Amino acid sequence: MSILSREMEKMDEQQKAKEEQEKKLKDFTYSFLNQHVSDDELAAIQKLVMNAAKNGAFEALVYSFPSDLCTDSGRAINSRMDHWPETLQGKAKELFDRYITNVKPQGFRLKATIINFPNGMPGDVGLFLSWAPEQV
Repeated sequence: MSILSREMEKMDEQQKAKEEQEKKLKDFTYSFLNQHVSDDELAAIQKLVMNAAKNGAFEALVYSFPSDLCTDSGRAINSRMDHWPETLQGKAKELFDRYITNVKPQGFRLKATIINFPNGMPGDVGLFLSWAPEQV
């Protein structure tokens, strides 16, 4: 096999991998924006929180999603602006609304943070649930 043939084959594999990754992101985005939070997702969040508390932690990353799925691509979250919840869409908005209704009254707190910065730009948003005692 010639060097050119190997390079072409390698490029084809890279293109297929890129297309597969793009399809996964497209499917995730569709689900995120058009479907509701499932019972399985809620059970997974509950399990994450229970395991974190059991291990002595006071905070757990309960959900993450690309910052591009915020109406401002994560700028309000990255700048710690008070109106960041208004930029949420889809499942993140639904989870935030559930937090306000069901979880916050129990003393829990929710914060959103950009958890990675690919190429220096906001990447994924992490929603963290905290049950640490309030700082005085």
